[in-house]
Amino acid sequence: MEQWGKVAHLGLGSNQNSPHEQCLEAIGRLLRTDGIRVVQCSPFYRTEPVGTLGGDWFINAVVEIRTALSTLGLLAVLQDLERAMGRVRTVEKGPRIIDLDILLFNQDIIFDEDRLIVPHPELHKRRFVLVPMNDIASYVIHPAFGVSMKGLLDRCSDRSVVERSLSPWFYTCPTGFSGF
Repeated sequence: MEQWGKVAHLGLGSNQNSPHEQCLEAIGRLLRTDGIRVVQCSPFYRTEPVGTLGGDWFINAVVEIRTALSTLGLLAVLQDLERAMGRVRTVEKGPRIIDLDILLFNQDIIFDEDRLIVPHPELHKRRFVLVPMNDIASYVIHPAFGVSMKGLLDRCSDRSVVERSLSPWFYTCPTGFSGF
């Protein structure tokens, strides 16, 4: 297996304890994780809560990585990062300090209902994912639907507010891609 042969897109989100800082911290931790190379990052977006129980608006972004990990290995790393950052899963769809989701993994379709479903089952329904995804990967084809991310965004019926964050934060991925 080529060391950096697998491409994955990850969703990041936070609506607690300085959400911009939480997302930056998560990206920093990804950068320091063996088996993961951050390729590019979308800008940060301020997004209206969708399907959550209470809480403030979110900061969301999408990160493209290359990885030597399997899907379940990547899932374990992301869950470990969430725990290390203080995420406690007490209320389903409640406020969260950090949320890290595998959106796409190497054009694979994975259905292990108890552990992992890829592509993310709500990806095509959520503007807060599709807008930042289109900033970095509008051309990527959804492996189950055969439609580009741009096509999914154009067809998305979700009308929740997704606005580019005016945060003073600025982040540069190691590849030179400037986000946020």
